[in-house]
Amino acid sequence: MTTVSPLHPRRETAPEPRSRRLRLALPGPPPGEPTGTFTVLAAVVAVLVLFGLVMVLSSSSIIALEETGSTWGYGVRQAIWAVVGLAGLLVALYSDRRQWRRWCRVGLVGVVVLLLAVLAVGQSANGATRWIGVGPLTLQPSELAKVALVLFVADLLARRCREMDDPRRTLWPVVGVLGGVLLLVLVQPNLGTSLVITAIVLMMLFAAGARMRALAGLGGLAVLAAGLLVWFEPYRRRRLFAMFDPWSNKSDSGYQAIQAGVGLSDGGLTGLGLGQSKAKYGYLPFSHNDFIFAIIGEELGLLGALAVVLLFVMLTFLGVRAASHAADRFSALVAVGITTWLVGQAFLNVAVVLGLVPNTGVPLPFVSYGGSSLLVTMVGVGMLLNIARHPRPTAPDLS
Repeated sequence: MTTVSPLHPRRETAPEPRSRRLRLALPGPPPGEPTGTFTVLAAVVAVLVLFGLVMVLSSSSIIALEETGSTWGYGVRQAIWAVVGLAGLLVALYSDRRQWRRWCRVGLVGVVVLLLAVLAVGQSANGATRWIGVGPLTLQPSELAKVALVLFVADLLARRCREMDDPRRTLWPVVGVLGGVLLLVLVQPNLGTSLVITAIVLMMLFAAGARMRALAGLGGLAVLAAGLLVWFEPYRRRRLFAMFDPWSNKSDSGYQAIQAGVGLSDGGLTGLGLGQSKAKYGYLPFSHNDFIFAIIGEELGLLGALAVVLLFVMLTFLGVRAASHAADRFSALVAVGITTWLVGQAFLNVAVVLGLVPNTGVPLPFVSYGGSSLLVTMVGVGMLLNIARHPRPTAPDLS
């Protein structure tokens, strides 16, 4: 009998070597019926978004009072973006996935145009040019690039699923598009987002059945490139050294790491109490976005921080389950890409706050302050919910 993997449905694929198959498939209810995966995933996302609103309000109260005259300033802005993001989530949830495939190429071209526009007319902050301003609103095109790449790569690999053994038809076109987008993101500069995008695409190639030798080579090349980018850029090199010994430059490159550590240690097991952070009083820069996890640990303690980590662990499980039950190969690959994006970025952010990796400047999904990030993240999770809501009706033949 022919073996069929969850990412290689019978109607789209030819038999492949047994050793290169993913075996994640389990029976699912008929399409259109909300599944347990869908319900729990929606609940996890709702908790993360609401928790994020509370923590943004708490962590930003002092800086908001200084900049806007109200302790509610940043919290209200984030709440408005959450409402807009909810609208985007609902559109993605109830949209036709066939339309995603139809417009994915146009979307990718549009994102490339926006990334080019950033270089020409972008707004700068903290030494980086990553935003396009439209009146009072700002947009970060590198966030849109994550969704655009997920859809484009999933569509290409699904269409050429019978040619996964031919890298000229699958691997190299994907790598070429990835390289072009990475170049535009790196010149902003934005190494953190570049690492997340690379992880997304490599995981999607792995799930699609690309050769492990080729993926290992690409992964090694990515690590080497990241190392060179860090070493030959003075401020990145200082951050790398500060990771190993922040006290060697406690007033500059090691300052954030030290203050984040102080905040986490002050929190103890149960925390100082919601709203009682001391680090947010100007001691910890960017306490409401990139380093909000330190404020969580300070105010809610180790238990609160672990609860956040547990939510993202649950998100990992639910994303994998949605992929393994997906109705078709394209949807499965989209689920893999979005799950890698959300969870990979979350744990990269946590690792930075804990001092395990150098500061990369990536926000904590759903929780950190940032309109573009929250909006695009909620659209992405709306797609994941769409896929979880319409699973494959029956189990494939695994004999």
